[in-house]
Amino acid sequence: MTNTNDSDEDGPRVPVVCPACETTSRVPLSDVADAIDRHNDRLHDGDDIAEVDPDVADQIADLVATELGLLDDET
Repeated sequence: MTNTNDSDEDGPRVPVVCPACETTSRVPLSDVADAIDRHNDRLHDGDDIAEVDPDVADQIADLVATELGLLDDET
């Protein structure tokens, strides 16, 4: 295991997929929005093609909803 002072390198990395380019990359969480915008601007004329992996986005949304109590079925 290596030690580094760059917290982005040690922090969570989010998979970003681009079906048009047939690529997947892992981007530090703090850079996701900018990385997607740069990719789409540079390669797809700004069209929203690249995105956070939809399966991961759904899992994150479920975790947040559960944490906020939005999925509680108790009545």
